[in-house]
Amino acid sequence: MAGADVAESKSHEKGKKKKKKRLAIRIDMTPMVDVVLLLLTFFMLTTVFSKPQTMELNLPPDSDVQVEVAATTLLIIRVTPNMDIYWNMGNEPTALKKISFKELRPLLAERYHNIPKLITLVQIDREAKYSDMVDVIDELNLANITRFSIAPMKDLDKKLISKVAG
Repeated sequence: MAGADVAESKSHEKGKKKKKKRLAIRIDMTPMVDVVLLLLTFFMLTTVFSKPQTMELNLPPDSDVQVEVAATTLLIIRVTPNMDIYWNMGNEPTALKKISFKELRPLLAERYHNIPKLITLVQIDREAKYSDMVDVIDELNLANITRFSIAPMKDLDKKLISKVAG
């Protein structure tokens, strides 16, 4: 609590004005410290720490390792800089089809339902935006597809797209 002590000042000389009485104020900080420590303890005990959101990446042990994948279980999605999306199954580049971004999730869900061991290869043009890649990966996650790879688009893929778009 706060307290005030009255200290009288005495004048040694007669006839001079007396100085005003000075109050010495003392503030007791103990209750404030108690409240601060109680609030600190309360917030420390009631705070829920969020777990960091991570994505598990499986990288090959060596860059020279060739992974064989059955063509019937491979879905290839190609993304252009204009966010045009082309897809085909396996090694059938002539069956390349264009879809819109809104049609991507139903396509992924349908393919995953028909082929439970579906592996998706997402090829993105180097000129495409980073947010386009994130949007496509989000659609894969929303369709519950966990087996996918990301690769840059090659010149052969760009030629195939230009023939289909042509």
